[in-house]
Amino acid sequence: MFSMMPFGFLFMSILVFGTVLSLSSLHWLSIWAGLEINLMGFIPILVYSGASRETESGMKYFIMQALGSGMIMAGSLSSFSPLMTWETTSMNLAWPGLLLLVFGMMLKLGSFPFHFWLPSVMAGISWLSCLILTTWQKLAPLFLLATLLLIYPNSNFITGPFLLIMAGLSALVGGLGGLNQTQIRALLAYSSIGHMGWMLLCITVGGSALKLYFIVYFIVSLCVFIALWASEKSFFSQSGISSLNNSKSNEITLMLMLLSLGGMPPLLGFLSKWVAIWFSSASQLTFPILPLLLGSLISLFYYLSLLFSLSLISGTALTKADLSFINSYNILPQPNSSSVKFSRLTAMIFMLNLVGGVFMFLSLCILEFM
Repeated sequence: MFSMMPFGFLFMSILVFGTVLSLSSLHWLSIWAGLEINLMGFIPILVYSGASRETESGMKYFIMQALGSGMIMAGSLSSFSPLMTWETTSMNLAWPGLLLLVFGMMLKLGSFPFHFWLPSVMAGISWLSCLILTTWQKLAPLFLLATLLLIYPNSNFITGPFLLIMAGLSALVGGLGGLNQTQIRALLAYSSIGHMGWMLLCITVGGSALKLYFIVYFIVSLCVFIALWASEKSFFSQSGISSLNNSKSNEITLMLMLLSLGGMPPLLGFLSKWVAIWFSSASQLTFPILPLLLGSLISLFYYLSLLFSLSLISGTALTKADLSFINSYNILPQPNSSSVKFSRLTAMIFMLNLVGGVFMFLSLCILEFM
């Protein structure tokens, strides 16, 4: 898919360069410039096919990111006027400037209460764009937000109750919002919002929790989206699961991948949540974990509902009520092809999620008792 796009490597290089520039800058002007360069590299990838839904999603994404960049610029300008410098290490931000910077980062991340644009954008774009949007595009704003709240001494309120409240509400919105979705892309968007709540919790507890969580989330999301993209031509339609003849191995692998993204132990996705709970308990932040766990439980519910529809598909006899339930998830029959290649891919992804989760879990347990 990506190789068919003209100048694909150029746009991807621009996207990566913008992120690296933002993360390595000491001035808010260069941070803002890096975010804009990243945006200019991602927009062509977002709308490369020229489909009306992709164009609409690209326009929504551009408007929201431009609004977030404007808030970041306004927050940095509020400190530039009295201090005559844009260096991040020399600013003593007032509350308005700090809040504008935090809200701008949260808008770019799609966190509560700025989450409304993410499901509608993801519902109309390709699997590759979904992967980049939910992983790489979060890298710069997320770690800039973590750095922002660490270097300013007057941000205790934001690093304390405010960010914890936003984390809990993001997890709950990610869980409750996915219950009413019939498209897999929109459902995964709400899953991303729920994971963002856990990442905000990792920012508050500090340490290496955020890095570990993001690495595991990146790996699991990569496995899920690669599998969905590779299987789209064989038994996935543009909006939902669509094969009546897929093999049991492919079905089980897909189930485990979705459960891994939902955080089911002992899969790899559970490790990230376990690390966040571990660091939170060490920081004596046990009460904020409750809404996050509730949101994850609701997310697992709609994942299991989706997996239940998959099990119905594999049956040889379907009742009228079963077909009605399946159609509620936009599941339509499509011919199966390239089963051998897909079986190899799913086997590799299955081993990465299952064996990787068990191995990393045992490694952390050994480190705990050493």
